[in-house]
This record gives sequence, structure tokens and C-alpha cells, in this order.
Amino acid sequence: MIQFRSVANKLFPAGKQSLRSVKHQKTRFAVFAPTNGFSSNAGGAGYGNVHHQLIPTEENHYRHVTSPKTVSVIGAPMTFGQPFVGTDSSPTLLRQQGLLKDLTTLGWRVEDLPDLDFATICSKVKQTSAHSSPNAKHSLEVGAGNAVLADLVESKLRLGRFPLILGGDHSIGIGSLAGILRAQPDTAIIWVDAHADLNTPAVSGSGNMHGMPLGIMMKELVPDRREIPGLEWMEETSSHGAAPPRLAPDSLVYVGLRDIDKDERRFIKALGIKTYTMYDIDHLGIGQVMDRALEHLLSKNPDRPIHLSYDIDAVDPLHAPATGTAVRGGLTWREAHFVAESVAKCGSLASAEIVELNPTLSDGQGASETIDLGHQLVNALMGECIL
Repeated sequence: MIQFRSVANKLFPAGKQSLRSVKHQKTRFAVFAPTNGFSSNAGGAGYGNVHHQLIPTEENHYRHVTSPKTVSVIGAPMTFGQPFVGTDSSPTLLRQQGLLKDLTTLGWRVEDLPDLDFATICSKVKQTSAHSSPNAKHSLEVGAGNAVLADLVESKLRLGRFPLILGGDHSIGIGSLAGILRAQPDTAIIWVDAHADLNTPAVSGSGNMHGMPLGIMMKELVPDRREIPGLEWMEETSSHGAAPPRLAPDSLVYVGLRDIDKDERRFIKALGIKTYTMYDIDHLGIGQVMDRALEHLLSKNPDRPIHLSYDIDAVDPLHAPATGTAVRGGLTWREAHFVAESVAKCGSLASAEIVELNPTLSDGQGASETIDLGHQLVNALMGECIL
């Protein structure tokens, strides 16, 4: 069987610098001359070279974004939510792939914010035995970093901008969801992932907080987040006067689950969370799954905003091997793109994040293909279309 693999689609000519260095200190508004497309001549992509035209949709599908539509690119290089280093490099690598230029080609005004300096932010907290949570590892560091992320996301949404958050491990979902739900409490969430991330410190088998963001957001599972060291801020009113953020179970839809812990299964059933596993995708097809997911979230209020959280491990490791918790039997290359395309096309997408890309966990080709796929999925979320 011939396997067709993606090819890095870099827009910068060889030898030229990327749009920004690894360490940059000032917010940039990117302005580029639009391009009509590009052709990659990288080898190893099936028969011959892969040609890929970057064609934006002619319609404005982002009705929650103020004109002129502006995307705020937020690098959130968190590593403390899981045991592997490497997730902190993906915001830089995505930019080096040409992401910012692609966004302008797709018609966006780009506000490129400095990556959040989690090393400095988290160094201010001291994980001691007197303050640590025994089953929420590095909770002080995760909490401190996410408090800053939540404030930033909330502020950008209140300005009418589209927060595009580049992780980092999935514990950044704590901060992104907190900021989103403070600014837009009626936001619906589509969680694209191999895992449910519905654990809590009370039931987690690993204590890794990248498996807890949704559990922490639900009052039914964690009634008082002050009991988790570092997350006390989540029970406080925000600087904009917003109430503590909570996620209602009927405002969440899962897509792509295939590795669910015992207690998470119990929570999903007890709370009635709409869930489409890989079995459902095999049975119904990705088109029906996404139609049903969007209908569930938008039937009562077609104008509510949607946030899409995309964990790269939702995709089969054949296409995205460079991630920390890869599980066989995931989304195909086209299914992964269809998820992003369908949500973008519905018109309600107001924010998005991509997480768990870790180039240190695969060889050179696997790392390149994973980053490239993440880049292309972001393009699809931001308006790239086939026709």
C-alpha cells in the first residue's frame, strides 16, 4: 500500500529568516503582500511533488470577529501539564513554517503577540510539600501560567479579536477556556482529541494536568477549585468583572475520542456529554458527525460563539507521530482537515487552539510532518478552502 504523506509547505525562501525570532519582545502586526499559492518541491511525498494552493474563502465566516477581522496569535509554550519537554517549541516552529504569512493571505490582520514567558512566570512559585497537590502535578506552575493566559484571552475577545492559541500541552485549556467563558459565557466547545481530558485530581491515574482541563471547568466534578493549589484565581471575579468561569456539560462536544479512562466514561455518561468516538466516525462518517455536533451546539442559539480545541493526537500517528500520548486508530489526514473546515464554515468559530505538538518525540521526518499538519489544520480553521 502506498502511503501519501504531507509535505512541509513553507512560504519563506530558503536562507531567509522567519517572520520573527525565537525570542521577540514586541507585539507585531504583520502585513504581507497576498500570494496566490505555492508549490512545495520537498521530496518523499508519494509520486512527484505536492502542489498546494492557499485559497481563502470568499465569504466572511467569522461573524463574532469585529471588522477589520484580526487574529491575535498567542504562543502558550506550556510543558508542566505532562512529563515531556518539547511542547514549548511548537509555537516557534509553526511560525517558522510561515503561519503568519498564511494568515494574511487568508485575509486576516495579524497581531503576533510575544510568547507567554512561562519559565519566568512559573519560576515565581515554589512547589513545596506544604503547598503541592498530591495528584495534580506542578499545579502551582500550571495555575500561574494559565492565570496569565486567561487574562490575555479574555482581553482579546473583549476587543473583538480572534484568539489563536498555539500550545504547549493541553493544560493550557484551563487558561484558554477560563478567558473565553469569562468574556463569552455562552461559548460552545468542540474538543477534538484522542482523550477526554475530563479527569480531576480526585480520580486521575497519572496526576498530569493536561488530562484535567475539562474536569476542572465543570462544577459537577470540581465544586471548589481553591482546593487545587495554584487555581484559586478560578473562583475569583476577573479584572473585567466577569464571574468565575464554568462550562456546562451540554455546551461541550467531543470528536475523535478513543482512549478514555474508567472514571471519565462514568462522568461522560452521568453528565450526558455529547460524544463522537472513532467508532461513531467509522459508522457515520466524519460529515455526519460534524453536522450532528454543530446541530447539538447551535440548535437552541445559532448565534453563540464556538471555541475549537484541537489536540494533534486526535489524528492517527501515521500522520502525526510527534506527540506525547499517541494512540492508533485516529483521524485520517482528510478527516482531520474536514473537522477544521466544517467548524470554520459554520460561521460561529470565535477562537481556537492547537496543542501537544512535540517534535522531540519523533525522528526528523515525523516531527516535520506533525508540525506541517498542525500548520495546515490552523490554516483550515482560519478560512482556507478547496473551492
